[in-house]
Order: sequence, then C-alpha cells, then structure tokens
Amino acid sequence: MNKENKINGNQGEQEVVNLVKCPNCGKNLMLLPTNYPLYDLQCTGCNFRAQVKTNKTKPKNEILGAGWDIMEKVLKSGYITPSLIVNFKWKEKDEEKQVIRFYPFVPRANLKKYQLSPNARRANYKMFRYVGLNGLPFFILFEK
Repeated sequence: MNKENKINGNQGEQEVVNLVKCPNCGKNLMLLPTNYPLYDLQCTGCNFRAQVKTNKTKPKNEILGAGWDIMEKVLKSGYITPSLIVNFKWKEKDEEKQVIRFYPFVPRANLKKYQLSPNARRANYKMFRYVGLNGLPFFILFEK
C-alpha cells in the first residue's frame, strides 16, 4: 500500500468513527490498533466490529480488499467474512459528496483473490477484492 492510500485509509476510518454510530446498538465506535487483523473498528458498547474501506469515488461494484492469507485462514476456520463499512467520497459539480455504506454480510463468493506481480513493491503478495457489492444488501449509515 502506498503512503497516500494509507493516509486516506486512516482518515476514512477516523471519519467513520466521527460520523456514525454502531449499526447494532447505537453507541460510539472506536478505532482498533494499527495492523489489528481483519477489523478496523469496534463498538464501545457491544461486540460489533467491522472492516473499513475508503474510496475516493462514487459507490461502485468492486473495491480493493486487503491481504488474502489472514482472510483465508478465518474462512477455513469456519468464521464468516467480517462486516464491511465503505466510505465513498467524491466530487460532483464542485460539490463534495459522501455516502457511508454498511454491508453486514459479504459472502465468500464476493471475495476475488489475486496476486501482485513479481515486480511489485510487495512482490507476489496475495490480496483480494470485494466484488459484486451492488448486488449485496447494505444500509446507508451517513450521506451528504
């Protein structure tokens, strides 16, 4: 991940914490420590946790995920894919737009594994994309 993407991701996670409440119980959300496996935030009042992705684009069908190895281990252990919160931000006619979507369940079929090239900075690293998001149920947690 390049430095700009890391900064955007961190800002997007903080923005979610600042703008939305827990979709389960309505209490505040908090960030988990950097590099915490699978999850980026959790509720301060219940067991809710989620992965957060930020995209500087209108909502779209496919977004980048993360490292495949930890996700594969979790799925092989019989656990479900972590809930996903996507913070979409874009400009439209000089107006800042934003929608934060909550996908409570992302089936394994909506994870597409791929591998970085041998010439990439993280050569041959296995990653995944979230695909088919437009066909999944979601809740809008915030919109402007």
